[in-house]
Amino acid sequence: MLNEKDLAQLEKVGIEAKEIENQLNRFATGFPYLKIEAVATAEKGIKVLSKEDEQKYVDAWNNFKGTIEKFVPASGAASRMFKNLFAFASSGRNTPETDFENQFFAGIMNFAFYPTLNRVCSKLYGEDIHSLMKLDRHVDVVKALLMPEGMNYGALPKALLQFHKIAPMVVHTPLEEHLEEGAQYARDEQGKVNLHFTVSPEHRKEFEKLLKAKLPIMEAVWGVTYNVTMSEQKASTNTIAVNTDNTPYRDAEGEFLFRPAGHGALIENLNERTADVIFVKNIDNVVPSKLRNITTRYKKVIAGCLVATQQRIAEYLRLLDSKKFTPEALKEMLAFVEDVLCTKNKATDGMGDEELAAYLFAKLNRPIRVCGMVRNEGEPGGGPYLAYDEDGGYSPQILEAAQIDENDPDAVALMKSGTHFNPVDLVCYINDYKGRKFNLKDFVDYNTGLISLKSKDGVEIKALELPGLWNGSMSKWNTIFVEVPAETFNPVKTVNDLLRKQHQ
Repeated sequence: MLNEKDLAQLEKVGIEAKEIENQLNRFATGFPYLKIEAVATAEKGIKVLSKEDEQKYVDAWNNFKGTIEKFVPASGAASRMFKNLFAFASSGRNTPETDFENQFFAGIMNFAFYPTLNRVCSKLYGEDIHSLMKLDRHVDVVKALLMPEGMNYGALPKALLQFHKIAPMVVHTPLEEHLEEGAQYARDEQGKVNLHFTVSPEHRKEFEKLLKAKLPIMEAVWGVTYNVTMSEQKASTNTIAVNTDNTPYRDAEGEFLFRPAGHGALIENLNERTADVIFVKNIDNVVPSKLRNITTRYKKVIAGCLVATQQRIAEYLRLLDSKKFTPEALKEMLAFVEDVLCTKNKATDGMGDEELAAYLFAKLNRPIRVCGMVRNEGEPGGGPYLAYDEDGGYSPQILEAAQIDENDPDAVALMKSGTHFNPVDLVCYINDYKGRKFNLKDFVDYNTGLISLKSKDGVEIKALELPGLWNGSMSKWNTIFVEVPAETFNPVKTVNDLLRKQHQ
């Protein structure tokens, strides 16, 4: 039961009481595991392109005439990137002992942020980094990097960290690398580059400050005009936290606790974009310009595959709309849905022409995404699958390992046989065949969220994550998986990843 204070709190954050009821019911019932037809592989579900096909798609992208935008989720703090260093700073030790700590200090001069950190150490302690290390004051170096009195890297978003040394006196943040990438594969015919970053409100001014300083330089170097916009994750997408008995958690003042609902909440932000083609890429998956040729080429490859697919789908939809289709045309469309979009439903076997036409129209008239997939080099888990839909058919889906029933031996065996994983390398077409924007929220599978255990002030609580942006939030999109080289995937999950050759 909600009291007046509860209702006032809900009104303040923009969440309806009915939505809270739905969330509490979801905690009680949980989310169903997905039924899997197969792991997507090169033999079934993932396109492996020839060099000729790659070039055909690059040419298709270079000839594209529509509107383009690059969408980059960039609101998360970098605190997890420094998890090991935070542990060292609070360990009571001054001398590095773990492999991670030793690697960090051995390679400290190779970080792009080293000159800035050196100046900060001198200012804070009157000693440079090497003097502090000789004095066994390694923790002071870490504090200068992470703490508010120093560089505050433990609280800043990854977008604003110094990632790459470009020249003796030039370093780039991920924000700048994404600006350059946009100029290389996402400019329109007029030389305009649209980029959209999702940011947290407390860091928005720092984004604006960096953009004000860098955009004129980037525009001069790349010969483009940038249009950079930003949005924040909406408070109305936060979800209520509950106790382990599924009753709402309340703080000392008796108020509900709301938590960010994961990257799935960003479907709201993506839904407000209006470009025909939108690239989606994580903020930390960037390399310096000297190593970016492969990234640029395969972004054009998957974008060309997208627009070529969209043009064919639009032709089919116009024919279906006209009611002038023939049985042979319906057969061709069904083959396209099954062989190219890898979407199958046994129910089509018994359908007459009119019923089949309605089925095909419903399947084809959806947002489209082409997803780059990288060969697995580690332990298989979340990635590309062919999973069953609520209508009894199956289609390509990107699943998290938590969505697969670990108590089902067949499902586990399928997961372990996976050959590829999802590097979050997407390009999307979000307008229909008449040029009208889809309402992306109509294509979310709300049965694909996650429940996780967290803690609050020493109390164990349960949190609800919305269907992930490239998982359940795009379940009902038309999806094509394309194999791309591992060189296109260079994430920075820990600070020591910046010491890898791809980031030097």
